[in-house]
Amino acid sequence: MSGHASPRPYVLGETTWKSVRETGYQVAVLPWGATEAHNYHLPYGTDVVLTEHLAVESAGLAWQRGAKVIVLPTIPFGVNTGQLDIKLTINMNPSTQAAVLADVAASLTQQGIPRLLVFNGHGGNDFRQMLRELQPKHPALFLCCLNWYQVVDNGRFVRPGDHAGEMETSVMLAVAPHLVRPLAEAGPGTARVFKLRGLREKWVWAQRAWRHVTEDTGVGDPRGATSETGAAYVRELIEKLATFLVELASCDPNDLYE
Repeated sequence: MSGHASPRPYVLGETTWKSVRETGYQVAVLPWGATEAHNYHLPYGTDVVLTEHLAVESAGLAWQRGAKVIVLPTIPFGVNTGQLDIKLTINMNPSTQAAVLADVAASLTQQGIPRLLVFNGHGGNDFRQMLRELQPKHPALFLCCLNWYQVVDNGRFVRPGDHAGEMETSVMLAVAPHLVRPLAEAGPGTARVFKLRGLREKWVWAQRAWRHVTEDTGVGDPRGATSETGAAYVRELIEKLATFLVELASCDPNDLYE
């Protein structure tokens, strides 16, 4: 025996042309993360690790239920224009993202893949306007997107936080505990708020200058995080995502309304 794990046929990076050639895929999933600082206890690749794990696990469950889903390689760079002064935070401008997404969509359209889900895991990314522009150009490819951190209510966390806080840290403890430094090393994630009332109340939006908001790059106290809470959240999340993927795989994009 070689000792190698069996390839997962729903993960493009692990499968072969022979398998791909013989499979009638119904949905392509494009995980999209970011590479950025996450306080002192989580790695720069947190958004990539979590987004890829959740996309793959939900696709695997959907595959078991008969949906022909294929997870594309994860895009590791996101929009980080507010963190350019933080060393090795890598920014990909929205215009660059739009160009990458357009190329992916064109490839899938030519190959007859009927549906694409952009599976986002970074708050600075926003694909909705890109999909609005792309959809008329690709009528045979149904386009949709989601932010995994908005799929399930985070009420099980006492102080979920916005970035590297209790919620994100709990999920990392459940998914990749070997990448989490001891919480005693974490900064408190204290964040300053806007002075302008409209910005503070969020009915006006402006990009946050991250180094002016937080000293440790975190927003939210991670010290209440536990792997148990994270695992329960992940289980609920994967079930809901898999259910959607099954529905998406079998739907008629021309008959979506009731």
